Amino acid sequence: MNKNKQSAGESCAKKTSIGGQALIEGIMMRGPKLSAMAVRNPEGEIVLETWETKSTFKNKFFKLPFIRGIFNFIDSMTSGYKCLMRSAEIAGLEDEEPKKNDKAEKGSTESDNADAPESPESAESGTSSSEGAEKKAVKKEEKESGGVSKFAMSVLMVISTVLGVLLAVGLFIFLPAQLYSWLGKAVPSIKDNIYLRSVFEGVFRIVLFVGYMLAVSRMKDIRRTFMYHGAEHKTIFCYEHGKELTVENVRAEKRFHPRCGTSFMILMLLVGIIIGMFIHISSPIGRTAVKLLLLPVTVGIGYELIKLAGRKDNLLTRIISAPGMWLQHITTVEPDDGMIECAIKAFVEVLPEKEGEDNW
Repeated sequence: MNKNKQSAGESCAKKTSIGGQALIEGIMMRGPKLSAMAVRNPEGEIVLETWETKSTFKNKFFKLPFIRGIFNFIDSMTSGYKCLMRSAEIAGLEDEEPKKNDKAEKGSTESDNADAPESPESAESGTSSSEGAEKKAVKKEEKESGGVSKFAMSVLMVISTVLGVLLAVGLFIFLPAQLYSWLGKAVPSIKDNIYLRSVFEGVFRIVLFVGYMLAVSRMKDIRRTFMYHGAEHKTIFCYEHGKELTVENVRAEKRFHPRCGTSFMILMLLVGIIIGMFIHISSPIGRTAVKLLLLPVTVGIGYELIKLAGRKDNLLTRIISAPGMWLQHITTVEPDDGMIECAIKAFVEVLPEKEGEDNW
């Protein structure tokens, strides 16, 4: 561990601007100058990759309050997606199926060879060389088909992303509006109550979101990702409290952090309730369209609130952080020591050389 970076972590408690993201079998940390990703490969070794932190939106306009939120959100989603794909590659998930197929084919070939009688022609040198040429040709075809498969996978990822966005819009924006519209027909007295409509839609979205997180948290792979999420929070807390970054010190920290993507998501849902009270449109399609247009406003406000909660510690910020901190009981799980090692490895790499450059 770099001595200068280690001493910076021991100096004093602070609010760091460094953030992280749980990945498949690893963690990505993003600092003011450098970003790093630490992922465990199939052999159990930590593979570390670092790169310069670059934002697509460098103009000062993109850093203005309430404007910066939407562009930081896009930037984080883009870099997070790239790291997620790369972490899957390092963890060996992409090679898992081909390896299984190779083993199955190898076993089948060996079995066929064992059962087949030995032919006199097989002893001829010409035959062995032709077989070698055939194998090379097959391998070449497999490589070419592998390239096509990768392209097909990229296309499928784009299609799945588009479908995912459409599904999210349908479930979280259109469906709540449509349900209230049907409810308004059954109970005409509430039909034109825009405040009750907004609260109904907002609460429905929150219940749907929490239910979804509960459901996926029961999946083995997602649970491991949530464990890495816990390791990320604990490591950041350990540094902010001015302690040495060791497995023992990190393990003792809390896994619930006020400046978290989970808190950001729930804050956007709550802000959406208030914004919905200003939309005087009853048509589900119309409300969906207006809410999509106002999404940058929702993201901008949510981002400023999450920054405020990370910068200050008072009654107001504790109230702002409370919903997200509660939800982190689902989205973060106590990590094992190996996950903590990954988090420390990535975190240390992104610490700036000059003390104080990572403060809010």
